[in-house]
Amino acid sequence: MLVEELQKRSRECQEFVRKSFLAERIEHPALQEALKHYFSYWNDFTHPGLFSIAFEVAGGKSQRALEPQAAIAMIAAGFDIHDDIIDKSAEKHSYQTVFGKYGQDLALLLGNAFMINGLTLLELSILDLPAEVSTTIVETIKKCLFEVGNAHALELGLKGSTTVSAQKYLKILEMKAASVEADMHIAALVASGKSEESELLRNYGRILGTLATLREEFVDIYDVAELKRRVRRETLPVPLMLAMQQIGLRRKITERLEKTRLDRNDLETLMDLVFECEPVGELKKRMGRLCLEAQSLADRIEKRKGISPLKRLARSMLEDL
Repeated sequence: MLVEELQKRSRECQEFVRKSFLAERIEHPALQEALKHYFSYWNDFTHPGLFSIAFEVAGGKSQRALEPQAAIAMIAAGFDIHDDIIDKSAEKHSYQTVFGKYGQDLALLLGNAFMINGLTLLELSILDLPAEVSTTIVETIKKCLFEVGNAHALELGLKGSTTVSAQKYLKILEMKAASVEADMHIAALVASGKSEESELLRNYGRILGTLATLREEFVDIYDVAELKRRVRRETLPVPLMLAMQQIGLRRKITERLEKTRLDRNDLETLMDLVFECEPVGELKKRMGRLCLEAQSLADRIEKRKGISPLKRLARSMLEDL
């Protein structure tokens, strides 16, 4: 239900992005094909959907949202394509990425195009706002993008290590939450420019982004293909890191992760070892506290109409964990 709402809120924006890019004069045939291929699987409803909710909560008029919403979606797409290059992700969820099908050079160029178009459109879409509001938006996008970039840079040094401090990696995940903070903070500023509402949604966005990144860490343990990819090329999911810091569990977990093929029994054993571990239980309790904090922030929003989706979003981060 919540996913359907985010998808519905994103459809017009997604169509706008597709039409804008396909109308661009891209002379290189392979780059044209790479763009079409990306759009064949691109379905980001998270960033534009969250932007839409925050915009509505802050009292914005719907016709004013489309261009800045599309700009946020373009910037997120640029990061997505660049992340695939960094992670050497040739496939994701059964489809070939642009990097996997067309190589690093074209993927880099396409990611750059999304970033350039997104940042340009964002600037053009806020020209009519009061100077102090537009300046705050520019400062917000710069600060948050740098924070996300720093998170990815710090993560590079941890790849392939099984002795990473879970606490250090948790800090990196919190930094990645800056992207969701930007979505909701900028949406509120575009909608009303009111300091109190935009600050509430900024803080809410940071918490929601943190919960979302932590949730993905748990979800990746359930997905055999994603888990094996992370074992080979990236850092282990945080719950596994926490469990491996416990005396007696490291060897048991390592034995299974080093197997050429993980079967269902191996995965179930891993999950039992992880979810019965006290530090993982503490992490889940921490997520519960963050969820309550996010809902408390939602209760402070003046426009009561927007509270329900904000609360449901926070609660959804804990479902099935």
